[in-house]
Amino acid sequence: MEYIEKLGKSAKIAQNQLASLTTEQKDNVLSLIAEKLLQNAELIKLENAKDIEIARTNGKTEAYIDRLMLTDERISGMAEGVLQVKSLADPVGEVIGGGKIPGGMNIIKKRVPLGVIGIIFESRPNVTVDAAVLCLKSGNVCILRGGSDSINSNKCLADIMRSALEECGVTKDAVSLVEDTSREVASKMMKLKEYIDVLIPRGGEGLKRVVIENSTIPVIFAGGGLCHTYVDKSADLDMAVDIVDNAKTHRPSVCNAIETVLVHEVIADEFYAKLKMRWGDKVEIVFDEYDVEFLEYKISAKTVKNIDEAIQHISIYGTTHSECIITSCIKSATKFQNEVDAAAIYVNASTRFTDGFMFGLGAEIGITTQKLHARGPMGLKELTTYKYLINGDGHIRK
Repeated sequence: MEYIEKLGKSAKIAQNQLASLTTEQKDNVLSLIAEKLLQNAELIKLENAKDIEIARTNGKTEAYIDRLMLTDERISGMAEGVLQVKSLADPVGEVIGGGKIPGGMNIIKKRVPLGVIGIIFESRPNVTVDAAVLCLKSGNVCILRGGSDSINSNKCLADIMRSALEECGVTKDAVSLVEDTSREVASKMMKLKEYIDVLIPRGGEGLKRVVIENSTIPVIFAGGGLCHTYVDKSADLDMAVDIVDNAKTHRPSVCNAIETVLVHEVIADEFYAKLKMRWGDKVEIVFDEYDVEFLEYKISAKTVKNIDEAIQHISIYGTTHSECIITSCIKSATKFQNEVDAAAIYVNASTRFTDGFMFGLGAEIGITTQKLHARGPMGLKELTTYKYLINGDGHIRK
């Protein structure tokens, strides 16, 4: 049996134990993981330094190296993140439907883990911990496959979590790391449908495309965010400037930042003047490039004749992530929310709120623009499915 198949088989065997753990047992594991991360901070930094040295030798940019780097502050942040996941409500076992049906049988619809989740991600080693603890809390086994650039950091973090599992009497195979980072092994992992129930890519559009095109396992992915804000003719322009400014500049490199502002022609001149006064040279405004996710201090702008043209533009260029209308007209707000296709649709609020914590879901594994199984921020509940429990009394179908 090949290396990746052995990991898959071990994970499948671990699935039954993990799915049956109580909330207290899972929380005990998470507490110990957080404790061990802090206790082993020096070891983590030592292993991380090996990855940093290799990255510098290979001529990687400082921005790239910053994504790799684990400092005392970031390790403390990881530990705090683990404890935040611990504090969240356990979704497993929640009854979400059911009742007696004609004939007297009782049906219960109950939330259960997805099973074995494979997660393929890129350079950020903190994803190793973030993804694993979300899977653990939701009763899922995880197989983690990070990039070669963070392999020493990832191995160290995975070993710490596996040690915590073992000390708590839980199989360490609930969390496993693919230590062979070759493309060949990654490709085989994408086809390991006998053992892996769901595959989640965490990273850039290139990674997601490779996984979607090559996986024989169902894929849940965080979508790109080519988000828009439409400023309607009835908008409060000062409010509009505040919202557009926040949605673009609060964190321009994230998926819920806007990339295009659409402006009704009646108020276009006044709005653009106010926006340029706010930004000065901070943000470059262009009147084309509507299909680009800039992820920087740059935004495209378009003047439209009416709300229908704005909605049509969004249907052509949007990625169904987050869209916003700024208006004082209830009819326009309702039309926009009913007709625009997106996971999150805002009226008079910044798209920057599309986030697990902001939605009250706690930690998230990503924001998906898909329509099957999960849509929008993916928290613990989105890492579960459900099953029906049917109780009868000698019932037979006639």
